[in-house]
Amino acid sequence: MTSSFLNTSTRKFKARVVPDFRGRFRQGLWRQLCGKMSVFSRLRNGIPPSRDDCQSPYERLSQRMLDISGDRGVLKDIIREGTGDTVTPDASVLVKYSGYLEHMDKPFDSNCFRKTPRLMKLGEDITLWGMELGLLSMRKGELARFLFKPAYAYGTLGCPPLIPPNATVLFEIELIDFLDSAESDKFCALSAEQQEQFPLQKVLKVAATEREFGNYLFRQNRFCDAKVRYKRALLLLHRRLATCEEQHLVEPAVLLVLLNLSFVYLKLDRPAMALRYGEQALLIDKRNAKALFRCGQACLLLTEYERARDFLVRAQKEQPCNHDINNELKKLSSHYRDYVDREREMCHRMFAPCGSRSSVGGN
Repeated sequence: MTSSFLNTSTRKFKARVVPDFRGRFRQGLWRQLCGKMSVFSRLRNGIPPSRDDCQSPYERLSQRMLDISGDRGVLKDIIREGTGDTVTPDASVLVKYSGYLEHMDKPFDSNCFRKTPRLMKLGEDITLWGMELGLLSMRKGELARFLFKPAYAYGTLGCPPLIPPNATVLFEIELIDFLDSAESDKFCALSAEQQEQFPLQKVLKVAATEREFGNYLFRQNRFCDAKVRYKRALLLLHRRLATCEEQHLVEPAVLLVLLNLSFVYLKLDRPAMALRYGEQALLIDKRNAKALFRCGQACLLLTEYERARDFLVRAQKEQPCNHDINNELKKLSSHYRDYVDREREMCHRMFAPCGSRSSVGGN
């Protein structure tokens, strides 16, 4: 009876494990659970359990993990290596995470099912001290597994009813990207005279960070916030009085921000401003296909069909196989055809003979 109960529970447990979002850890727990079942059979045969048999799954897992807190309160196991520098303090991070309690195959907390994870700032938005320490040890693109002891997680009281008291929790964390916002915030708080004292590379780095923030906000459909970041980046670049030798470094950065501003103003349904920034981009690179395309879109929205056609044909000349440009030209053709039909009908009504107009009115 006991054996059949264990076998039935085993099948149910395994069925739950397989379709879960992260399979690696649950499959490991499954193997460890099977090991525990063999312990029961050994006890029935009178064989004493070994030291490993008395350990919990998290205790076994912790033996091959790296101590990053110094007191084994935060343990780490790298699943996939990242690249570049480690996360800086006060950075804003873009992460996917799932948190698990021991002997549970489903996460008690996860953001992996969201389409776009939220950008979180270290020291403000992250409540678990263990997670903050773990993130500071990670690199862009890294996927790692962490064990947090109660002092680095939910403490002695836990978080009822979800987290029991004195619970050790496991988190799988993927660092998608991070932005060093602290450096940018401090630099932007300086006066124009103080910013002038810094080398050009510093200004370019801060402006790039502001633009990356804008791109993230744009992907979140927060267009007004993205516009503020883009304008902040443009102001930093325009404040810098670049020499002739430095101009070739500043202009590409300015061009990217102008293109971003033109696009975000189209999203905000302000085509006149989109056209303004698109034309500024063309002053830097008159053959830039994106700038020509943005100007064409803006003119189409402004019903300036001749100008729209001019911009779009020039964009098509630069990128003949670009589907967006070709589709916009088709859209322009349709709009222009409707416009001509309306103009023709209006002229016909204006210059129609008086008799026909009166008869039309009589009818």
